[in-house]
Amino acid sequence: MSQAGEVLIALVMLVGLVGVVVPVLPGLFLVWGAGVVWALLDGGGWVRWTVVGVMTVLLALGTAAGYLLPGRAASGPAASSRWTLPWAAVGGVVGFFVIPVVGFIVGFVLGVLVAELVARRDLRTAWQATLEVLKATGLAMAIQLGAGLLMVLGWVAGVALT
Repeated sequence: MSQAGEVLIALVMLVGLVGVVVPVLPGLFLVWGAGVVWALLDGGGWVRWTVVGVMTVLLALGTAAGYLLPGRAASGPAASSRWTLPWAAVGGVVGFFVIPVVGFIVGFVLGVLVAELVARRDLRTAWQATLEVLKATGLAMAIQLGAGLLMVLGWVAGVALT
């Protein structure tokens, strides 16, 4: 593969890493997809497909963490409403369009708080539950970012070896 092609793959992976933090983009899937394209364009080879295999495992683990950890917090003792995450998602989308730059985050937090307030009818416990969901979401995001960085490092190693 040419250097220009590898630079393009690296840029797509960088956009994917940004997508882990900015939930508008399918972050880990962009990183993984760029790795698959990299393996396919030069006909593969055992090193490239091994890298893609490791990237696939990291994609699965990172994606699972992204869905399971916030869900666990939303269903644990601190937050019992099953509507918490759907309300958070709706709040995030609305916030994204209403408030530039930080709207998704503000809308997400307000969505969680509203869902918990409706379920609990007590602002103090609803706020505590909101904080627990936010902690779990932050942890999931950190795990996904770590998985994405490991995927990119694996790709870099694969480029160096081929």
